[in-house]
Amino acid sequence: MAVTISRDLTVQVLEDVNTVKLNDRQQALRAAIQRGEPKCLGVSQVMLGVMVMSYSIPLHFTEVTEVVRLGVAWWSGLTFLTAGVVAIILDKHCSMKTLHACLMVSMVSAVLSVVAVIIYILDMEKNPEAPCVKTQYDSCNDQHYATKLSNGVKSSLLLFTVAQAVISAVVCFLLFKQRRSFGQYTSLNQAASSTLTETTPADLN
Repeated sequence: MAVTISRDLTVQVLEDVNTVKLNDRQQALRAAIQRGEPKCLGVSQVMLGVMVMSYSIPLHFTEVTEVVRLGVAWWSGLTFLTAGVVAIILDKHCSMKTLHACLMVSMVSAVLSVVAVIIYILDMEKNPEAPCVKTQYDSCNDQHYATKLSNGVKSSLLLFTVAQAVISAVVCFLLFKQRRSFGQYTSLNQAASSTLTETTPADLN
């Protein structure tokens, strides 16, 4: 803060320039992030995470493949949930630390989504739908229906994971853009702190 003393010995306390700039940056950062609607994207990520984990349950009652052994739906779904929760928190408590945390989690979510998509594709190619073998009841054998159900569920999980990868990529782009736009936020914070530290009673005498 700045202190001025007039001739009639009245003391006026003026606002520090760095503090004003810091507050302006905080408000601008909040407005810019909320324009990107992180809450809506976060809710979408949470819903996709829940859907991925719930849709994967039937896979445990069919033929066990690499997707089930590796638990792809569970760790990818939990990652989506985490990314969505952090995005919702960013909308309520906007700060550079929360922005960095959300950016890192979204990047991890995007990478794991791509890995999950690759695993789904390879698994479906390795375990195709079994041909229909007629039984004495003029219906297909159980193996055909089991592999058909398994591949259908994996196709749905693949679509959900692709959607999650797109959402995570969009969140990363928006947050990275805001971080570059407000790159001076940290320097302003340090400048304001150092100014307040240097203002001692000795300086005011």
